[in-house]
Amino acid sequence: MWSILRKDLLLELRTREAIAALIVLVVLILLTFTFALDPEGARAAAPAVLWVTLIFAGLLAVQRTFLVERESGAWYGLLLGPVDRGAIFVAKLVANLVVLAIADVVLTSLLVLVLGTGIPTAPLELAFVNALGLIGFSALATLFAAISVRLRARELLLPLLVLPLLVPVVICAVEASRIVLAGGGASAAAAWLRVLATFDVIVTVAGWMLFEQLVLE
Repeated sequence: MWSILRKDLLLELRTREAIAALIVLVVLILLTFTFALDPEGARAAAPAVLWVTLIFAGLLAVQRTFLVERESGAWYGLLLGPVDRGAIFVAKLVANLVVLAIADVVLTSLLVLVLGTGIPTAPLELAFVNALGLIGFSALATLFAAISVRLRARELLLPLLVLPLLVPVVICAVEASRIVLAGGGASAAAAWLRVLATFDVIVTVAGWMLFEQLVLE
C-alpha cells in the first residue's frame, strides 16, 4: 500500500497536473461566485461556495485516480500484483485526499481574501469539518473512479454516479461549516459531524471490502 501511495504522490509532485488543474478550476469557480453574488450574500454563502467548488473541482482530480495505470497498461499488473486489492483502494483514497486537502487550503485562503469572510475564529474546528467531508468524498469518488476507469464515457459517468450519492456529505458539511464559521464551534455542529463520520466509515469500509470484486468483474 505504501509503495502505491508513494508512487502516486511522487508522480503528482513531478507532474503537478492534477494539483495545477484543480487550483485553476477552484479559482475560476470562486471568481464566478464572486461576480454573481453581492458582498453580503457572498459571505453568507461562503460554506456552500466552499463545498460546491471542492466537489466539482475535486471530481476533475479524482478522475485521474486510475487513469495513469490504465493508459500505461499497468492496470492489470497492479491488480495481479502480490498486494491486497483493498490496500490499493486505501492508497488511492489517501493520495486523492492529499490533493483535495491542498485544494481545500487554497480555497479557504481565497475565500478569506476574495469574499472577505474573515479569518475563521476556530480554524482547527473548520479543518476538522473539512477533513470529515473530504474523507467521505474521496472514498466514494475513488471507488467509482475504479468502476468507471474501463468505460469510454468515464468523464461523464463519474459525476453522474457520484454526485447523487454525495448529497448527504454536501448538506452535512455545508451546515457544519456554517455553524463553525458563525462561531458556534464543533460542539454545536455535533449532529452534522456524527452523520459525516458515519458516512465516512460506511463508505470507506464498503470500498475496502468491495473493491476487489468491483474491479475484477
